[in-house]
Amino acid sequence: MIQLKLLADSDQTERGFTLACGERPQSRMEHFGVGALSDTELIAMLLQGGGTAPETALSMASRLIAEAGSMAGLATWTAGDYQRVKGIGRSKGLQLATLAEIARRIMITRTETPLLNRAELIASYMAPIATGLEIEKFWVLCLNRKNRLLKRVEVTSGTATAALAHPREVFRAAIRESASAIVCVHNHPSGDPAPSAPDLQVTRQLREAARAVDIELLDHVIIGRTGADPLARGYYSFRESGLL
Repeated sequence: MIQLKLLADSDQTERGFTLACGERPQSRMEHFGVGALSDTELIAMLLQGGGTAPETALSMASRLIAEAGSMAGLATWTAGDYQRVKGIGRSKGLQLATLAEIARRIMITRTETPLLNRAELIASYMAPIATGLEIEKFWVLCLNRKNRLLKRVEVTSGTATAALAHPREVFRAAIRESASAIVCVHNHPSGDPAPSAPDLQVTRQLREAARAVDIELLDHVIIGRTGADPLARGYYSFRESGLL
């Protein structure tokens, strides 16, 4: 009987300890490691301090993720976006935006020479770079003979609705890097990756220029967002569409 009582008391103590830790992300992190924290608790850890109680930090973190839709959504927020949430001031907003940019750059540099021979691989590589940009940019990915990345070059950075790229600028970068092939990529800030009339025109020009300089144009990919894409892919490939 005494042994059963001790076991029961121990079980109650353990449940109480887990509950207490569950209410305080810092305690859970110290006892179970950072991998045990939920998305909300991770954000709450960043919000704690400066007089913000753990319970308040958890509530704010939950609201942030709900408004952004996910942790990935938060990665696209600017400092101003964070500051619009009650309780987050200028300093904390800048800090959160800085951490999001660090995470983005880590994702970009995770693979030094990725294989980029298919549209889904190109989109996966470029998504962390292009997602969340408020202006349209145009990149050329210079590839070696095995279709692995030599260098990513930003050719143009445009307005909120357009970024024009001249074949001369695109292939100047390719020749400089001694590329065997290239992939052209640009983003649509609207999120819908469907090509516009200027997109179709510049792709035709790039196709003809590629033949003239004998550097293969492997693909031209437009990066959007899955939620804004009628096909729910988040990207458009001219190669897959039979236009290259």
